[in-house]
Amino acid sequence: MTQTRPIVLLVDDEVQSLQTMERILDEQFDVRTAVDAEAAQRVLADEWVQVVVSDQRMPVTTGVELLASVRERWPDVVRIIISGYTDAEDIIDGVNRAGIYQYITKPWHPDNLLLTVGNACRLFALQRENDRLALENRLTSATLAQRTEQRRAALKQSLRLDAIVRAPGSPLDRVCEQVALAAPYDIPVLLTGESGTGKELFARALHYNSPRADQPFVAENCGALPDQLLESELFGHRKGAFTGAVGDRVGLFEQADGGTIFLDEIGDVSPAFQVKLLRVLQEREVRPLGSSQRRRIDVRVVAATNRDPEQEMAAGRLRPDLFYRLAGIRLHLPALRERPVDIGPIAQRLLEQTLAAFELPARSFTPAALECLRGYGWPGNVRELQNEIQRVLVMSAGEVIDAPMLAAHIVGTAPAAAAAGGATSEGTLKQRVASIEAALLRDTLARHGGNKTRAAEALGLSRVGLRAKLARYGLADDEA
Repeated sequence: MTQTRPIVLLVDDEVQSLQTMERILDEQFDVRTAVDAEAAQRVLADEWVQVVVSDQRMPVTTGVELLASVRERWPDVVRIIISGYTDAEDIIDGVNRAGIYQYITKPWHPDNLLLTVGNACRLFALQRENDRLALENRLTSATLAQRTEQRRAALKQSLRLDAIVRAPGSPLDRVCEQVALAAPYDIPVLLTGESGTGKELFARALHYNSPRADQPFVAENCGALPDQLLESELFGHRKGAFTGAVGDRVGLFEQADGGTIFLDEIGDVSPAFQVKLLRVLQEREVRPLGSSQRRRIDVRVVAATNRDPEQEMAAGRLRPDLFYRLAGIRLHLPALRERPVDIGPIAQRLLEQTLAAFELPARSFTPAALECLRGYGWPGNVRELQNEIQRVLVMSAGEVIDAPMLAAHIVGTAPAAAAAGGATSEGTLKQRVASIEAALLRDTLARHGGNKTRAAEALGLSRVGLRAKLARYGLADDEA
């Protein structure tokens, strides 16, 4: 690809001087010439000139006057003036007024002229690159700001209380009503309930339905860190405060200033750290580790625990003063098994999200599969349900998810018709039991990749007993 050479305009009323400069510069640049200011401006209007080299002494319009007008009309063009020794002092003020890049005195040397014009062209290119980068940065910043605002708007939309997934008449309706009442007020909220019931979801709902919605929301699992690291995470530290503190760190309380901080598993922190946290909540100030200065904070605190606070206080593991400081409003989230009506809608939403995340074709639950899901106790709550849906999608194929595809411990607790994938809706009791047993055999073999030894162990059978059952139901040839 041929690279376009920079266009340089030479302006001088002496034709011989023009020809000399043109001959010197022509090998490296695309040269245009003009004998006066009027001709120069016509060239500038018609072509993409990068550098103008003008003689100072010309009739009617001087070089400085020409370059001053160039600065006004074509400010990106790099301007160079050539003048003799006798009038050097006369044009100093004009050089500044015209924003001239370089002043060349007569008599000039060809190498100096080449070097000066080359540098001027490089300066023009750098200016253009800087302008391009500045424009890209402005566009990128605007795009990022727009995307951030779009994500924030989408998050707010997804955390509207009427958008929280549940069935009509769900026990969560009461919780959502309480969140709606509590959200507008800067009262600390304590969320209780088993792990996986959605405590962080409701903490975010409290934040994004409050006047603090446009400010930060930060979260920390307090039960996952020892005291010193937790203190550093929440309150920050100064460089050298402890081994490994190689720089200052702003704590999460300061990062959440103006917004909300979510302290998950607060019941797992030590009594010693509870005292430090209580002081922060009372004084609304934090003191980073290694610092002697306290910093004011303005945050709303939402805490959560999967423990029973009353039992923890009775056992001496939870300070009552901290509990009452955190539990301005207390909300309890029921376990998934306590609201089986919600399992179907939640499973459907998780299915849609997983299909999109894994870029898989559309699939759906059969009624029998949904019945199995509703019949299981879900000790791991929504997290366990999500894991099961992901497992089924990855480990099986087809357009539908049927009951036999679900894990055996889930199918085993379901009603008989659901466990057999609906195949037992008709027939005698013996036929229905046989249908269920056949479905379980198929599912167990599928989960163990056709390995009969492992399938037999999972079912509590000998390998011979498993083979006999497979032969009885015509499944002996299904698996190698």
